[in-house]
Amino acid sequence: MAYTDLREFLRALETKGELKRIKDEVDPYLEITELADRAVKKGGPALLFENPKGSKVPLLINAFASDRRMQIALGVDSVDEIAKRIAEYLEMRMPEGLLSKLKMLPKLAEMGAFFPKQVSGGPCKEVIRKDNFSLKEFPVLHCWPQDGGPFITLPMVFSHNPVTGKRNCGMYRMQVYDDRTTGMHWQTHKQGADHYRRLLQEGKQTKMPVAVAIGCDPATMYSAILPLPPDLDEMMIAGFLRTKPVEMVKCETNDILVPAQAEIVLEGHVNLGELRREGPFGDHTGFYSLDDDYPVFHVDCITHRKNPIYATTIVGPPPMEDYYMGKAIERIFLPLMRLQLPEVRDMAMPAEGIFHNLMLVSIRKTYPGHARKVMHAIWGLGQAMFTKCIVVVDEDVNVQNFSEVAWKALNNIDPQRDIEFAMGPIDSLDHASRLPNYGSKMGIDATRKWPEEGFTRRWPDVLTMPADVKKRVDDLWKKAGL
Repeated sequence: MAYTDLREFLRALETKGELKRIKDEVDPYLEITELADRAVKKGGPALLFENPKGSKVPLLINAFASDRRMQIALGVDSVDEIAKRIAEYLEMRMPEGLLSKLKMLPKLAEMGAFFPKQVSGGPCKEVIRKDNFSLKEFPVLHCWPQDGGPFITLPMVFSHNPVTGKRNCGMYRMQVYDDRTTGMHWQTHKQGADHYRRLLQEGKQTKMPVAVAIGCDPATMYSAILPLPPDLDEMMIAGFLRTKPVEMVKCETNDILVPAQAEIVLEGHVNLGELRREGPFGDHTGFYSLDDDYPVFHVDCITHRKNPIYATTIVGPPPMEDYYMGKAIERIFLPLMRLQLPEVRDMAMPAEGIFHNLMLVSIRKTYPGHARKVMHAIWGLGQAMFTKCIVVVDEDVNVQNFSEVAWKALNNIDPQRDIEFAMGPIDSLDHASRLPNYGSKMGIDATRKWPEEGFTRRWPDVLTMPADVKKRVDDLWKKAGL
């Protein structure tokens, strides 16, 4: 099911018992974070705070904070359905013969339906405010005690590549400094930061137009966090996820297109060369990311629906809402990884690894050193380059079972022989790296070792019980009342 907007998604959550309305007044300063964190840890529902202290705007949080809610958000019974759709498109080749070409036509027609569609207006324009507005009217969360201030945490930030003109939509936290300015947390590896640097180097203009949408249909919001290749339009991917195009409308004060069904849109600009201290911020690592200098976003105009809903999230010690969003990415993008690395059978990123610290990979090993080839290939795949630790196991190991991985990996390795280190880019949020954005990574070859890899001893079998014995004991188990 493709949701038209955030409100349809909320109705679906409520119908399925996945939404709780909070009518009591709750403070966006720390209290909402604590409530939302407890709800995630206890497996609770999405929360709609109808009376956040200091604001007339309701606040939605934890809308993606479970496997079930991710399925509802993406309109599937399992996110593997989306992975299967991606695999089908990847498998399309130039057909041979008339019959094969005719069979491909429906797929080609469907692909054309994914592209975003520009419209002349939309609900996000119901209220247009170029004067007398303040960001403080919205219930922006001060998430953790040492945060530098309140942060907008679920924004869809739109900018354009100044060379190609192609759109990028990323999710970058925004610290609210005052009524009309925020920080713009463009980490050095992100596309928004690249657009900013290019304009700064060109020196042809002093301002960079930017627009921020808050609160859309779930597939469109989700598209902003996907680790896509540069210049691949997130709005087209959103159309793929929701199986119908995203309607886009032009801003009032610049030429950027934003989702027409958004709850709130912040139109504005970044002054090239202007930096301001941003942070600290309680981050998804479970630690505070430290304060640093980042560009400043100036809001020139706010448009929004009548009676808008403010969508937000919090991050912190795992598991939290971002873990479930990341888990869905893991499943959805496995076919893309296997396109580059067909030997990969499965992969997993445990919650405690907070995405970039640990990846478990099972492979069909076919030659000496195969595990090490896979490690280095993953370090060369887009945002996977940030992976601090990669553990490679054989294909008979279930990487979704972390206990099994730990048991077999720890038994299979000779640390000096099977662990290697490499230097390269590191996630900006990694507080342990020796330098910002640069440090070491570790690869662990936990596969069975072959004679061709210098292992001349015998490799023992894993303990297993014969199937016929298990079957007989199944009957005995029932008879014994166990």
